[in-house]
Amino acid sequence: VEKYRPQALSELVSHRDILSTVQRFISEDRLPHLLLYGPPGTGKTSTILACARQLYREREFGSMVLELNASDDRGIDIVRGPILSFASTRTIFKKGFKLVILDEADAMTQDAQNALRRVIEKFTENTRFCLICNYLSKIIPALQSRCTRFRFGPLTPELMVPRLQHVIQEEGVDVTEDGMKALVTLSSGDMRRALNILQSTSMAFGKVTEENVYTCTGHPLKSDIANILDWMLNQDFSTAYRKIMELKTLKGLALQDILTEIHLFVHRGGERVQLWMILERPNFSLPFTECFLLSTVDFPPSIRIQLLIKLADIEYRLAAGTSEKIQLSSLIAAFQVTRDLVVAEA
Repeated sequence: VEKYRPQALSELVSHRDILSTVQRFISEDRLPHLLLYGPPGTGKTSTILACARQLYREREFGSMVLELNASDDRGIDIVRGPILSFASTRTIFKKGFKLVILDEADAMTQDAQNALRRVIEKFTENTRFCLICNYLSKIIPALQSRCTRFRFGPLTPELMVPRLQHVIQEEGVDVTEDGMKALVTLSSGDMRRALNILQSTSMAFGKVTEENVYTCTGHPLKSDIANILDWMLNQDFSTAYRKIMELKTLKGLALQDILTEIHLFVHRGGERVQLWMILERPNFSLPFTECFLLSTVDFPPSIRIQLLIKLADIEYRLAAGTSEKIQLSSLIAAFQVTRDLVVAEA
């Protein structure tokens, strides 16, 4: 991750609109205080470090840039001490401003943020502040109003793939096409996470395939989810419960992950009701999932709404730390009730 961190603004792969704005600020020498926010691994820290490299030469870097992370102590004493003294001193031999980078600024206490707003105001003439955070709501409004805000959204697959391919080429990693898709899917727009998964999978298995990526991250395979759905909709309750528990134990799956994947399966279905098999064979001799195209599970809208509410309840209970076994029973029950409703309607 650090080896391939972009060193210049031109190397960053996404957020062209933000980069062009920042580039204009730098070229016109009118850089404001910045507040960069968004999910992790989207290029916030890389952007401001690339800006700093463009603004200052290597030997000036130490005296002109102060970078503090969440791991550093950043309570009110640090704001009133080192940050204040760094911001208040001018450089003798170089005109221009100093740069204070406060990474993970949402981890700062309210008191420290309140102390910071006066420092920002007082030393604007010779110091610029850049706050970086994941959650904008955790930064006090007084600080937000003093900065120019930029939101870094998750990266799109189109932007991630070329960068990943560059790293793969440089490192000589063996990656299949489905492996690449799995990397992009599981990282969900987080470049750092994609690179970490790539590295750990290639070190563990040598070859990066879809199955290896899912196994390495402990994520349920698509085939496992299809099996779980099949059991919930086709087997009786106790058989389904036993088989799913065996699969969970064998592969070390978390119910939370299974639930997320099942939710996607239920969601992906369009409003078309693909119950043609049931309608043709009212005796319901066929396994239930064969009534559907296996890529999606399509229920009538009213029934799907009920099922989604049930899934949301189970997810909420899991987040509160309840027993996985009881919640698994509830999940199977929700699907079996849905199945009976569909059959009744058909």
